[in-house]
Amino acid sequence: MDSFYASVEQRDNPDLRGKAIAVGGSPEGRGGVVATASYEARAYGVHSAMPSKQAIKLCPHLIFVYPRFAVYKEVSRQIREIFRRYTDLIQPLSLDEAYLDVTDDKLGIGSAIDIAKQIKQSIKDELHLTASAGVSVNKFVSKIASDINKPDGLTFIGPSKVERFIEQLPVEKFHGVGKVTAAKMKMRGLHTGADLKKLSETELVNLFGKSGRFFYKIVRGVDNRPVEPNQETKSVSAEDTFSYDLTELGEMQIELEKIGKVVFNRIKQYNLSGRTITLKVKFSDFKQLTRSKSFTEGVVDFDRMMDAVHALLRAIDFTSRSVRLLGISLSNFENGAAKKNDVYQPRLFP
Repeated sequence: MDSFYASVEQRDNPDLRGKAIAVGGSPEGRGGVVATASYEARAYGVHSAMPSKQAIKLCPHLIFVYPRFAVYKEVSRQIREIFRRYTDLIQPLSLDEAYLDVTDDKLGIGSAIDIAKQIKQSIKDELHLTASAGVSVNKFVSKIASDINKPDGLTFIGPSKVERFIEQLPVEKFHGVGKVTAAKMKMRGLHTGADLKKLSETELVNLFGKSGRFFYKIVRGVDNRPVEPNQETKSVSAEDTFSYDLTELGEMQIELEKIGKVVFNRIKQYNLSGRTITLKVKFSDFKQLTRSKSFTEGVVDFDRMMDAVHALLRAIDFTSRSVRLLGISLSNFENGAAKKNDVYQPRLFP
């Protein structure tokens, strides 16, 4: 979907159409971060995960909108109902993105490009939103292709063009390559897929660990990962980005209790118990850390879970540091893993 949260807000509120808006964040610039920005705001350099203070400097007339996640989730459900007309092989990545395998063409259309066109048109006609699609022979290339002509784009990378397409791709555009890995690659003179292709698999593994095997295959256009509608989830989690930075241990504990209830309700709903509890903390300077505690048996008691979370919190040195995000996850399931199409794990938001 194109600028999903912001587009929904502009659709539902005519006064916001054509204006620079940010969903989330804080107009006072007090520690909030932008969840997503409209394309009008992006023209000024505003983007997701940007601090509100910086966003306001770039775009002084930016309008901040309080997020409505219940609405976004319902629209996402409606979008997936449209997908199901064409295929049952759907792997959601988030509320606004999914892989579709259309090898088994339910409507007998006969062309992946035509299917993508019809899906885009149905979303536009029925939900008054735009989507961008990438069509190709595997998940890696289609993912990248979907970002090329946004908004309202459709990009097809045919089998004969896949390898050349990846050779020309800047390393920072590779899905899964973050800023740190991209910087490491560039320090070694690796700027494009073609540069990576010059290295052997052994050399890539020595440089980038297990990811090196993936890079070796992907620069040759090889990605055999299937679309997995029932992909197992290895953890159940929730997190909250705050509208202002937290500085007191007491207020952090209060917020963690709220987050913990969300996690605990999910694991109870699906009869799960995890042996590992992880606390996630992101500071105002965007540095992040995680702390974990494991048990010999699965945690099935809320108080026990939160005692562990608070103990992990107290062990962290918050001297001269303020917190913008807290999260809790439960993993290492004792009684099987959750299914992604059964357990939805939305991010909390103020």
